[in-house]
Amino acid sequence: MSRIGKRPVPIPDSVEVTYDSRQLRVKGPKGELSRAIHPDVDLGVKDGFIHVIPSGKIKQVKAIQGLTRTLVANMMLGVTQGFERGLEVNGVGYRVDMKSNVLTFTLGYSHPVVYKLPEGISASVDKNRIVLSGIDKQLLGSTAATIRKFRSPEPYKGKGIKYVEEQIRRKVGKSAGK
Repeated sequence: MSRIGKRPVPIPDSVEVTYDSRQLRVKGPKGELSRAIHPDVDLGVKDGFIHVIPSGKIKQVKAIQGLTRTLVANMMLGVTQGFERGLEVNGVGYRVDMKSNVLTFTLGYSHPVVYKLPEGISASVDKNRIVLSGIDKQLLGSTAATIRKFRSPEPYKGKGIKYVEEQIRRKVGKSAGK
């Protein structure tokens, strides 16, 4: 069995869990999430814990058991605490503005890049920093990755959009080789 998949997921007091017809719904103080559960695993909800039960002993089923357990744990964490992801805009003349639910980027292109945030994701902008927050970790990560793709950081000057904790490996220019 999967080491991660064997561990039960505790259900906090402020969270309400319903599981029927392979659909898990989690409702907490920050919001509500739902997820379809893979057919190779089943969930057992009892005594304040959720147990992920595999249907067999095949290697793929063990992997799905661990994945399902992590997804369920992230749902619990999301509806109680939420998640945050930070991005940084670096470069001369590069900036970001926010109006209601729309981010407008000036990234050195001939036109501004306009991005409407998906439902369930909120953002705050402070100078060159963007902090995205939401209860769905998967949606938050894909939104941050989409924003980063608008202008990925380049290795010579470090200009572009990067994650706050990301380290850009810098390259030396042409003159360093002589």
